[in-house]
Amino acid sequence: MTTRKQKALWVYANPSNPSFNQQIFEAGVVALGDGYDVETSDLYAMDFDARLSSRDLGTVGEQAEPGSSFVELTGDAFAAGQLPEEVQREQAKLAEADLLVLQFPLWWYGAPAMVKGWFDRVLTNGFAFGDDIDGDAGVPRRYGDGKFVGRRALIVVTAGEDAASIGPRGISGDIDSLLFPITHGTFWYLGMSSLPLHVITDADGLGAEDVEHEINRLVERLKDIDSESPVPFRKLNEGQYRPGRALNPEILPGRTDLGIHLHA
Repeated sequence: MTTRKQKALWVYANPSNPSFNQQIFEAGVVALGDGYDVETSDLYAMDFDARLSSRDLGTVGEQAEPGSSFVELTGDAFAAGQLPEEVQREQAKLAEADLLVLQFPLWWYGAPAMVKGWFDRVLTNGFAFGDDIDGDAGVPRRYGDGKFVGRRALIVVTAGEDAASIGPRGISGDIDSLLFPITHGTFWYLGMSSLPLHVITDADGLGAEDVEHEINRLVERLKDIDSESPVPFRKLNEGQYRPGRALNPEILPGRTDLGIHLHA
C-alpha cells in the first residue's frame, strides 16, 4: 500500500527580489520538499490582486438583491463555481495542503496588505467556513473545529525590530499578540492548528554570517516540523465560552490579555 506524501502550500508575500526574504523562501521550500510535496504562491510574482470586489461574485453578484450580504454571496459564488480563476487555483492548492506556511515581512506591526487580500479572496464562505453547527455543543464549527481541522500552519516573519522590542514586554507589543489575528482569528477560526511563530528579528541589518545562520535555523526547524506541538488555543466547543463567546468568568478571573485563550 502506497502512503500518500504530505502536501504543503508556501504562501510568500514580499515585493523585493533578490532579498533576504527571497533567500529564506527558496531555502525553506527546498528543505520542506524533503518531507512534503510543496506548492508555492509567490503573491507579488503572481501579481495577485488583493482587492475583494464585485468581480469575485461572477454572475451571482449580478443577480443579487440590493443589500445582500457580501459574505453570503461569496459562498453562493463558490458553490456555483463563479469565483475568479486565480482564486479557484489558490483554493485548490490550499485544499490539498496538510501544512500551510505563510511568509511575510512585518509591516506596521502586521502582515502586508497582500496577505490580508489573499485571506479576503481565498478563504471564502463555503470553502473555508460555513453554517455548520456542532450539534452537541450547540456552537458554530469555529475556533478549533470546522473545515480545516487536522491541518497545520506556520508563520515565518521577518522584522526590522530587535527581539526586545517585540518581546513580551516590548514597546511595540509582543509578536504573538501582534499576529494573534492571524494565528487565532484566521487559522484557528477555520480549525487549523497554528505552530509557534518563526520570527527573524533585526532582519534589515543582518550580515552575511547572520543571514546564513537564519537560513540554517529555519532549515533545521523544518526537518522536525512534523513533531512540533501546536499553540494550545482553547476550542469554542469545549464549553469554556458560555454564555455567548466570552471566556467564562471563573477561568483566569480578572485577566483580559490574549493569553487567556490558551490552555495553561
